[in-house]
Parts: sequence; C-alpha cells; structure tokens
Amino acid sequence: MRIGSYQLSNNVLLAPMAGVTDLPFRRLCVELGAGMAVSEMLSSNPRVWNTEKSKARMVHGDEPGIRSVQIAGSDPELMALAAQHNVAEGAQIIDINMGCPAKKVNKKLAGSALLQDPELVTRILHSVVAAVNVPVTLKIRTGWAPDHRNGVTIAKIAEQAGIQALAVHGRTRACMYKGNAEYDTIAAIKNAISIPVIANGDITSPQKAREVLEYTAADAVMVGRGAQGNPWIFREIVHYLKTGKQLAPPTGTEIAQVMNRHLRQLHELHGEHRGMRIARKHISWYMQGNLQQAPGSEEFRRSFNALESAEAQLAALEEYFVNFNER
Repeated sequence: MRIGSYQLSNNVLLAPMAGVTDLPFRRLCVELGAGMAVSEMLSSNPRVWNTEKSKARMVHGDEPGIRSVQIAGSDPELMALAAQHNVAEGAQIIDINMGCPAKKVNKKLAGSALLQDPELVTRILHSVVAAVNVPVTLKIRTGWAPDHRNGVTIAKIAEQAGIQALAVHGRTRACMYKGNAEYDTIAAIKNAISIPVIANGDITSPQKAREVLEYTAADAVMVGRGAQGNPWIFREIVHYLKTGKQLAPPTGTEIAQVMNRHLRQLHELHGEHRGMRIARKHISWYMQGNLQQAPGSEEFRRSFNALESAEAQLAALEEYFVNFNER
C-alpha cells in the first residue's frame, strides 16, 4: 500500500474521528499495528488555527508513522491555505474531508454535504492539490442519500484532480451511522479508478476486514468505531490477513498497561480538566470492549464517569486492575 511516495507498513488504517483520534490514540493504534493513523478533522478557517483545541488536533513532532492531517471546509482558497499551513506544521499527507455527516459540519456546506456539488468538489480538489507538494487524499461517503449515490462520479473527479488515494465509507450522508454499510458502491469505485481505494464502514473484526477486501477488491481497509476501546484490532486484522489465523486477545496485564498509559497521555496533552473529560469516553469504550465480560466492569464505568480529578481517575484505574488480577 503506497500513498504517493510513502510506503505504508500495511493496509489497515485508522480512520479520522473528531474528538477521538487525537495524538495519544493515534500513537497507540500505530504501535498496535495500524499502517497509518489520520488526524482529527481540522477546520480550514484560519481564525481557529491558534485555539487550544485546534493546536491539540494538529500533528506533533513525536507523531508516530506517516503524518496525515485531515482538513475540512467548503472554500477552495481557504482549503488550499489550510493545506499549506498544516504542511508547514509537519503534515506529510493532506486528507480532505468530504465524508463527515455531522449537522454542524454539513450546515456549512462542508463534509459530506459537498457531495451534492461535484463542481465545487472539483474546484476544492484542484486547489488543494496545486497548493502543496505532498500527497493529497480524499475521504467520502457513497453519496448524499440512498437515491443519490454518486460515489463513482466523485471518485473519477478525484483521480483526475490528482488525489493519491480515496477512502470510502459505505453509507450515504442521509444514512448517518444507521443500518449496515454497503460495499457495492465501493467495489464499483475500485473498478472505475486506478488510484488506491480504502474501504471503510462496519469493519469490526479481522474476518470482516478480509471479507470486505475480497468483496470490493479495495487496496486497504480503514477502521473507525471498531477501534474505540479496542486499539488491538489493528494487529489482529494484520495477523489474520497474513496467516488466516485468529490472534490471541490481549492479556489483562497488557490491557491495564495500555489503558494506564492512554489515560496519562490524555491528561498530559489536554490538561487535567479537558483530559479528564475526554478520558471518560475512552475508558467507557475499553470497559464495553475487551473488558465487557469482566466482573464489575459496568459498575466501574459508572463510578469512573463521576470522578472529578485526573489523580482520582488514575487511582481508580489502578485499583480496578489490582482487584481484577486478584479475581
């Protein structure tokens, strides 16, 4: 799997997710097998680039692996400026968001709302590609609505504009995250263009990853919600694709070490107050994932969400695993 001049270590990627794929989570997923981790979505509005929230979302010097930054917006000139700004800050790949279904993004005619306007899509893609000397990738949905699936048309526009790889979520904007992802459109897109195609949507197990790759003939898969609370999914998929065998799940000791490190890094990056609030959802995902069947997991999740300091969170997590190991 190559994107421009960059050779990825494998073809299992972490999807960009606003409020989720910050530096600690990207680092963790790459260490546990992701071939690349794309940053959270960054606005093309220059007025917000210097806010604490935006700075925390940007790539960092100690970023693991290939540094891919996703930008969002609807103005071709501002998108070009945003691409240049992020390359100057260290981005090695620029990813353009035309897949986000969130209302607050779509009401600004950004994200998946852009799929309604192929002419504007064309202008944005050409503007960004011309503005930077790094590979530019694109993430889309299959269309705006089930009766308006124009993913193949957008994919051809992307290839002609110089986009180096295309990630496709197997739902339309109207579908949000409801129902099941469909892969027929992704297969049609793969058949219509020659640049790498990355299949995304409902990839929650190694078996599903192989099934989607075989069905669509895509070059790679991109895991989003399936990685929440389960960053081990990347090494499990990579192992399964190579050997056809299921990798053993992480041990309790490894889960404890990963959760503790993740929690500390969230506090360090975001500060105690914001880091503590962000940690609540990540810890909840862990407890609902590999630890779902563990004794006391639901009670711990509820009590953890009520804690009001970083110190209390760390102490509670340590105590939970002391009791876990005793049991």
